[in-house]
Parts: sequence; structure tokens; C-alpha cells
Amino acid sequence: MVQFPTVIGGVVPVVNVEGVAAGQLKLTGEVLAEICLGTITKWNDPKIQELNADVKLPDANITTVFRSDGSGTSFIFTTYLSQVSAGWKDQVGAANTVKWPTAASGVAGKGNEDVANYVSRVANSIGYVEYAYAKQNNMSHIQLKNAAGNFVQPSQETFAAASKVDWKSVKGFSLVLTNQPDANVWPLAAATFILMHKKNADAAKAKAALAFFDWAYTSGDEAAQKLDYVPLPAEVKDLVRQEWANIQDENGQAVFTK
Repeated sequence: MVQFPTVIGGVVPVVNVEGVAAGQLKLTGEVLAEICLGTITKWNDPKIQELNADVKLPDANITTVFRSDGSGTSFIFTTYLSQVSAGWKDQVGAANTVKWPTAASGVAGKGNEDVANYVSRVANSIGYVEYAYAKQNNMSHIQLKNAAGNFVQPSQETFAAASKVDWKSVKGFSLVLTNQPDANVWPLAAATFILMHKKNADAAKAKAALAFFDWAYTSGDEAAQKLDYVPLPAEVKDLVRQEWANIQDENGQAVFTK
């Protein structure tokens, strides 16, 4: 297979706590991991309250909402938690689907839609969704402390900061963009990827697919931004086009050239 990125987006923790507005609540990765591990169980826990001295938090149990199905969203979220919390890394780890420590007291939902719906309906809950779902459903996302020590909001600008990496450093562009060191980066940023066969019996279909992605790189930036994604930098798009030479017909000829 050949793998290449298309756009960059972000995963955001969202909460449903009375009186807490979107972007108001501050959490660190460590505290977020403790909530997901079930070691922090109340919204007015001193560790949360210390980060939010100006926010009135209730003496209420935290309900965690998580994905029941395997997903890239869960992979991004659990990868980040494994990077910032030794306890999460040792006890749970990073994967498309994991055994959630709070399963007994939490709520499982299928897809971003279910998680967003449950968080919206269940008081004092916290979950994680793609940024587009949080924005389109007017959900209360949190501020998150990044690796540089700054509290940042999820946005196209903070997602774009995650693209400042050496895309040539690994084969297949398979870089994990979570917890990047940039001062302005959202720590739960990620790229979306396309997979195609290296050898294609139907070269015409493979060519048509690459022609579409070439069009998307050339003319689709505005559409991506309207959907709350970040286009790749021009130099990364050029690297991807070079990689397309490895997508070939059965005779070893590149199916798409430009």
C-alpha cells in the first residue's frame, strides 16, 4: 500500500457542565488522563479547581463518554493520553479501541455523532469528538495545556501549527502529530490519510482517484477550511505528488503523472 495525508484536523474534549462556557475550562493532559482513568471523579476536584480558580465547578460526579467502536479519533485521543500520562500508557495504552477504565460508570457511543449526542444530553459529562462536531453542535470544548506549557484553544491556526514537522522523516508520512512542541499548537491535532494499492489491475481507476486528489490539493483548500480542516502546506503536497510515482499499473508504470 501507499499512504499519504490529505488535510489536518483535531480532536477536542467537550464537556456538559452547567455554567461552563465553550473554551472556558482549562485542563492539562495529566489531569485529563486522570479523569479518563477514573482517579479524578468530581468536577470540583482540587486538581481541576486549581487550574480554574475563576470557574464555579459543581460537587458532581464526572461521567465520561467514549467510543464503543474502533476509530481514528480514539487512536488520536489515547495516543495523546499515553504521551502525557505514564499511568494511562501502562494501564490502557493507545489503540483504535481500548478497554476504558471508566466503562462501568461512563457511557459508550458509536461514532462522533453518538458521543456528541450523549455529552449534550448527560449533565456533568466529558467526551471527545472531531472538532467539526464540537463546532457544528455548539458544544463546550476545553482549553488544553500543550507541551510548550501554553493553554490553547482548538482552531484552524492551532491545528496548522502541528504541520511544522519533517514529513520526509518517516516512510509513508506516518507521523503522529499529537503533543507537538510548537508554542501555539493544539496537542490533539492529526492528519487524515488515504491508502492506495501500489500495484493496480485497473490503472484507469487508480489514475482517476489520483487525479481527484491532485485537484483537491490544487483547488480544495477553501472547501477543506469550510469543513474546519486545515490544508497541507504546499511543500508537503509536492512531497505527496512525488510519492504517487509508487502507485503503478501491473507493468510497473506510474498510473498518474503531471
